[in-house]
Amino acid sequence: MIPDPPAAPTLQQVVDALEAMHPLEWAQPWDAVGLVCGDPAAPVRRVHFAVDPVAEVVEEAVAAGADLLVTHHPLLLRAVHSVAATTPKGAVVHRAVRAGLAIYVAHTNADAGAPGVSDALARVLDLDHLVPLEPLPGRPDLGIGRVGDLAAPERLGDFADRVAAALPGTEQGVRLAGDPDALVQRVAVCGGSGDSLFDRVRASGADVYVTADLRHHPASEARERAAFEDGRPHLVDVAHWASEWPWLAGCADRLVVALAAGGRTVAAHVSTTRTDPWSLRVPSRGE
Repeated sequence: MIPDPPAAPTLQQVVDALEAMHPLEWAQPWDAVGLVCGDPAAPVRRVHFAVDPVAEVVEEAVAAGADLLVTHHPLLLRAVHSVAATTPKGAVVHRAVRAGLAIYVAHTNADAGAPGVSDALARVLDLDHLVPLEPLPGRPDLGIGRVGDLAAPERLGDFADRVAAALPGTEQGVRLAGDPDALVQRVAVCGGSGDSLFDRVRASGADVYVTADLRHHPASEARERAAFEDGRPHLVDVAHWASEWPWLAGCADRLVVALAAGGRTVAAHVSTTRTDPWSLRVPSRGE
């Protein structure tokens, strides 16, 4: 007798699996995570993963036949008083609902996870002995950012090349602050915006810090202090979207495995659509 094929999970079962991996209580108080729209009783056969819940990604998910879009960034992070289709956010909600596409967000709860967003960034850079940069209270194994080690010291310039090769391309590329010939081995990383963590980075003993969205003043002050002390940390600044994209594939794989353990099956696809907002880089004069 041929066994019945595995059944598709309901949206609620998929949500339960996602929240077992990244519990909502790990999210920061200001965050907006969890199910944005969708019927918990609806079946889910295909899940689409992306960093940003923008209109282009929603259209991509609909075209792919997805029942659920899982994103890292929230759709409704800041309070809104209307989701009318005449607003950008409302148009996304209406398009998803009309197409039967649920949307789910795992943001700072995924940042804190182990494995999580910064774990994935650290792994693609070949770092070992990972520990959180800023542990969650009472959970030293979880938290924002990671600190780890390269197998051997290498030039900062070569390490920047490693970062560029490991992450998807963007117009920004990879910027570094520090001596390209300096040797680095201990590395701190934070997927997404990480310039609030410089004190943690210094305390970790990191030779170099990889993160995104480094603003002028925090970066300048960090390098001034480094020059006054022992030259560390050097800085490697990447695009926000690129720093978080590596997490998607691991999350998709873990979701498929978790559901299969319960006799449920889904197909998962990771978007390669570049949602970094910058579309052109004009070289500086004399570059």
